[in-house]
Amino acid sequence: MKIIHFSDTHLGFNDLDILNEENINQREADFYDSFTQVVEQIKIIKPDYIIHTGDLFHRARPSNRAITFALEQFKIIDSFNIPFILIAGNHSTPRTNLSSPILKIFENFKNVFVSYNQEYKKIEFDDVIFHTLPHMNDDTKALSQIELCEESIDKSKKNIMMLHCSVGAWYLMQEFGEWVYPSEKEYIFEKMDYVALGHWHGFGKVAKHENVYYSGSTERTSLNDKRNSKGFVELTLDDKLELEYKEIKIRTFSSFEINCDEYENSIESLEIENIKENIVEVKLTNLSAMQSIEIEANDIKKLFSEAMSVTVKREFKKSTSGEELSDVEAVSLEHSFLEHMKVDSEDKEFTRLKTKVQELFTTYEEVSSDT
Repeated sequence: MKIIHFSDTHLGFNDLDILNEENINQREADFYDSFTQVVEQIKIIKPDYIIHTGDLFHRARPSNRAITFALEQFKIIDSFNIPFILIAGNHSTPRTNLSSPILKIFENFKNVFVSYNQEYKKIEFDDVIFHTLPHMNDDTKALSQIELCEESIDKSKKNIMMLHCSVGAWYLMQEFGEWVYPSEKEYIFEKMDYVALGHWHGFGKVAKHENVYYSGSTERTSLNDKRNSKGFVELTLDDKLELEYKEIKIRTFSSFEINCDEYENSIESLEIENIKENIVEVKLTNLSAMQSIEIEANDIKKLFSEAMSVTVKREFKKSTSGEELSDVEAVSLEHSFLEHMKVDSEDKEFTRLKTKVQELFTTYEEVSSDT
């Protein structure tokens, strides 16, 4: 028995305010592309079953474009005549009963089986049972649903548990309403042939459990995820569990550091080849008060002009002269604000506005000193 396990596709995610040639947010298009790559691999691999462990969409109320894309892809998957089992994640679950669950739109597909009502659902075939536990907002109800799952185990068939949650504090995403699976119920995992997890965006086995895996997301939703590769899991369940991680190609995230103690040398030593269309993070370290004013973010970004996007982060060195970081930030803010106005204003208008801005910042500093 061969199964494809993928998760956290976050269709409709957008970021960076960059449009592609079709006037679609480029990051949104990246997420559609990664989903398409998985579907293409499913067509090649021809598994017996396909499972998706939550957060198909990035929002409980996705855009028309995201819904249209999903329906088109599900139509392709449905044509493979392979059972596709899908559960709701926290991003796809309404926070109140006033909204209809978005996954309901897939119920009319012949080969698609969805679980979204914040309750246990048993999806059974001749040789395997999928024990689905979608995202739960209510921990008390969740416990009763886990007990229903345990009662439904059939040792005469393969048993696969599907969850969208954090299994232990290590896998928390620090998101509103995320569900933490109760540790006292982890013994149920040992009764399963495979436990397929969604929610955590990195691929990996969970602690001591040899059959419990997060497949990870298919794209990166933040720079914090830059170290994780993206893809899906291909597993075989016969006499024993055999598992292989299949990586897909996504947009590259690159990180650079500029040591401001040796600013010029650090700039010269940058290796910035092969960054075309990358998402780049530049960290300025050991930054002094004067450097925070003198070093413009735009000047740093010009060094990485071939990148799709550049984010500049600043880390100040500890002051030895008694200067306060808040003073540095206030001066930097005034300087940055004036530079922004200078670009968008005529010389005469800029001179007038500059005086007003300086008066405002002087007033701010006086008030801050008094408090």
